[in-house]
Amino acid sequence: MTEIPRHDVIILGAGLVGCALALALAKGGVTSILVDPADPQAIRAATNDGRASAVSSSTWRMFDALGLEPAFAPHASPIERIEVGEQGARGLLAFQPDLANDGPLGMMVENRTLRMGLRDAAAAAEGVTLLMPATPQTVERDADGVRITLADGRRIAGALLVGAEGRRSPTREAARIAVARWEYRHVAIVGMLDHSEDHRNVAHELFYTAGPFALLPMQGGHRSALVWTVAEADAPAMLTLSPRAFLAEADKRMKGMLGTLSLAGPLSSYPLGFHHAAHITDERLALVGDAAHGIHPIAGQGVNLGFRDAAALAEVLIEGVRLGLDPGDAQLLQRYERWRGLDTFSVAAATDGLTRLFGVPGRAASRVRRLGIGIVERVPALKDFFMAEARGESGALPRLLSGQAI
Repeated sequence: MTEIPRHDVIILGAGLVGCALALALAKGGVTSILVDPADPQAIRAATNDGRASAVSSSTWRMFDALGLEPAFAPHASPIERIEVGEQGARGLLAFQPDLANDGPLGMMVENRTLRMGLRDAAAAAEGVTLLMPATPQTVERDADGVRITLADGRRIAGALLVGAEGRRSPTREAARIAVARWEYRHVAIVGMLDHSEDHRNVAHELFYTAGPFALLPMQGGHRSALVWTVAEADAPAMLTLSPRAFLAEADKRMKGMLGTLSLAGPLSSYPLGFHHAAHITDERLALVGDAAHGIHPIAGQGVNLGFRDAAALAEVLIEGVRLGLDPGDAQLLQRYERWRGLDTFSVAAATDGLTRLFGVPGRAASRVRRLGIGIVERVPALKDFFMAEARGESGALPRLLSGQAI
C-alpha cells in the first residue's frame, strides 16, 4: 500500500467549506489532506450547478484575506439593498447600508465559480494535498491519531479528522452523532432569469404562505438568480411547465417589477429540510458546514454558516499548534464546539421560526406579519441588528471574517 506523508488535518469533502478550511489552515502553517470522491473536472461543466450563493460581506473579507478576492470579483455582483415584501406587497421593509463606509451587504456569485476558484486555490496551495477522486474505505480514530485507507489502497494519516461532506455526512453517521431533523415538505426551484429592467443591485424577498420567492442580483444588471420555494406536491407540475407558462407564473409574483422575463438556463430543484447535530466534535473529529447543520434558505445564510465554521476552526487549530498542542487535542475541539454551538443554533432556530411564521395562512396572520415588518422598518436598532446578521457580523467573529490574518 502507498503511504502518503502524514498531515495535521484530514478533511473529507472538498466542497466550498472543505476547501476554504484547507486554505485557511495553510495560511497558518497547518497542513491538510482534502479527500473527495468527485471527478475534479466535473465542476467545470457549465451545467454542474444552477445555483448561486449570496456571499455575506464578512465571508467576502475572508476570501480577501485568503487571496481569493481577485478570482471572484470579476464574476460577482454586489447586493446593495434588500427589499422585503409579504403576500406580494413589495417594499414593506428595506435594508440599505452605508455603501461608502460599510460596503454592500454581500456579493452574488455562481456556485460553479466558487467551487472552481476554491478548489484550484487549494490544489495550488503549499501545505494542502488534494486527492480527487478518492473514496475512504476504512477510517480509524483513536488517541494516537486518524488513519484512513482509501478504496485504491493508499493510506493517509493525521491528527484530526474533519467531516465536510454535506448534509448526508458519512463521517457524522459513523460517529453516531445524534441529529435533530425534519422536512419542510417544500422544494426550492432554482434558476436564472433575464429581465428587461435593471435590478440596480437590489435583492427582493417576497414571502408567500407557500414559501418565499427570492430574486438576487447577478452581474450585468439584467439577470437575477431565482430561488422559488413551493409546496412539495406542486413542484413536479411547476417543473414541467413550458418556459412561457413558468415565466407567466413568476411574473404574477413579481408584478412586472423587472420588466419582460426570459429563462437564462435550465431550472433545478432541491428538497428543503432542517438538521442540526447534537454536537460537532468527537474524539479527533470536527464537523463543519452542512455536515453539522442544514437550514432553510429563507435568509441565505446556509453556506455562510459553513464558512464561519471554517474560519473559527482554522483559528482554533492554528493558535493551538503555535502553542505546541496537537491539532486533535480535546481542549481545542471543546473551544471550537463552544464557539460555534450558540451561533449555529441561533441562526438555525431563527430561520426555522421565520419559515413557520410566514407559512401561516389567513388575513389575520398576514396582518400580524406586516405589523412586525413595520416595527422593524421604523426602529433603527432593529434594522441594524438584522443587517449585522445578514452580513455575518454578529457575535464573536473569527479574525478571517474581519479580513485579518490569523
